[in-house]
Amino acid sequence: MDFETARQTMIDTQVRPNDVTDPRIVRAFQAVPREAFVPRSKRSIAYAETEIATSDGRALWTPRDTGKLIAAVDPSPTDICLVLAAGAGYEAAILSHLCETVIAVEETAEIIDKLASRMADLGLDRVVGVEADIVRGLPDQAPFDVIIICGMVEHVPSDLTEQLSDGGRLGAVVQIDDALGRGRIYTRAGTSAAYRDAFDARPPKLEAFNAPRSFVF
Repeated sequence: MDFETARQTMIDTQVRPNDVTDPRIVRAFQAVPREAFVPRSKRSIAYAETEIATSDGRALWTPRDTGKLIAAVDPSPTDICLVLAAGAGYEAAILSHLCETVIAVEETAEIIDKLASRMADLGLDRVVGVEADIVRGLPDQAPFDVIIICGMVEHVPSDLTEQLSDGGRLGAVVQIDDALGRGRIYTRAGTSAAYRDAFDARPPKLEAFNAPRSFVF
């Protein structure tokens, strides 16, 4: 299969038409081989307009949704970025072409080892894998200029927005109802953070971010 042609077709039909036109982001998509981040048996559909499971509870989003979230957090070359539930590392790889450093967080050593090996094979030395709680983040290493969560969540913990630098942005798709999620960008100003809605999407859900359930008599 001609992956380079498939990658360009993906950009021309799924990324650019969805308002992801920043040349830096487009070049990052061109530079990252999506087929390297999916199971070998799924490489033939690596550039299809679909989510692809990469491990238990982790999946690549559609290219459209990935592009819109990255564009919405507006990464810059001097940013320090935190990627939560990094999975295979596709989003971290793209951000490594846009930011100074990317810290990719996952919950098991096995996923981190595979991610680190993949980044080494691709020569992406700006990505560092860290085993930690994806919901808690890395408060000891904060602040971060950009944080993204790689899965749909029921809520965004305030502990994470508190890890943003002043002016820092957190991007996540928040579940609105059973059929809809909404891409939200949280921006920190001083000691508080406010969000704006950026786009609609419904990527695979991260159960770890489920909202606490209230007990009802």
